[in-house]
Amino acid sequence: MKLYTKTGDKGKTALIGGRVDKDNLRVQAYGAIDELNSFIGKAVSELDRELFKDILVDLEAIQHELFDAGGDLANVMKERKYTLTEQPIEVLETRIDALSEEAPPLKRFILPGGAPAAATLHIARTVARRAEREMVTLMKETEDVPTIVQKYLNRLSDYLFAVARVVNFRLNVADVEYIRSGDVFK
Repeated sequence: MKLYTKTGDKGKTALIGGRVDKDNLRVQAYGAIDELNSFIGKAVSELDRELFKDILVDLEAIQHELFDAGGDLANVMKERKYTLTEQPIEVLETRIDALSEEAPPLKRFILPGGAPAAATLHIARTVARRAEREMVTLMKETEDVPTIVQKYLNRLSDYLFAVARVVNFRLNVADVEYIRSGDVFK
C-alpha cells in the first residue's frame, strides 16, 4: 500500500461519506484533535514508565479516545453511530479529582512549564482548548456534529492541567506562580 494517494492534490480531502475542502471547519476540528494526540504521544515518550505508570495508562486510553473523536467528526454518512460516549468523560472527572488531591493546593495562576513532560502536557492542554474552540465554531455552522466531542475536549483540557501539575509534583519541580496573579483559587 502506498502512503500517498494524490487525491488531495487539489485541496480536497475525504470524510467518511463525502469530500470537502481541506480547510473545512470539520477538518480543522479533527486536525486539531490529531495535533493534540501527537503532543500527548510526545508527553508519553518523556514520562518515566515506573513513576508515572497510572498516568501512562490514562494517556494511552486518551489517545484511543481522541482517535474515536476524530473518526466521529469525520463521519458525515446519513446513518451513523458515534464511538465516543459519556463514559470516558466520567473517567476523566474521577482522575481529575484524584490528581487534584495529589498536587499541592493552588491559590494563583501558574505559568505553563516545569519538567519537560509537564511542559508538553501544558502544550497539549492549550491545543485541547483550541480544538474545543474549533468544535464550537463547527457546531455554530451545522447541527450535524457529535457534541459529545466538545464536552470531552473541555474535560480533557482540565485533566491535562491537573496531570501536568502532578508530573511536576512527583519530580519535585515547583509550579511557578504568575507573579501578578491575586488569589484566584479558594
